[in-house]
Amino acid sequence: MCHCTQCRKQSGGIWASAYVEDHALHISGAVHWFEASPVAKRGICATCGSFLFWKAHDESTTSFALGALDGPTGLMIEKHIFVANKGDYYDIADSLPQKD
Repeated sequence: MCHCTQCRKQSGGIWASAYVEDHALHISGAVHWFEASPVAKRGICATCGSFLFWKAHDESTTSFALGALDGPTGLMIEKHIFVANKGDYYDIADSLPQKD
């Protein structure tokens, strides 16, 4: 769960994601990539504008939005990141690790 300012503003709240090695990622449909910061780019659906991907320039993985997946995933949240930037309108109420 990412609580950074960019993810909060783009998703409207917390951004839940998982990641996949780039060589195993297969995207069907049009994705528009834009430079979100000097260290990463974000991918949005070119049709509806949904925030779908986050890709660090120096990593071999791409994060994808769990909210975009259909059906049960069997995935579980492992940690919270950028909690120092979380919104003041919610609390983190689980016992998962938190990183500033």
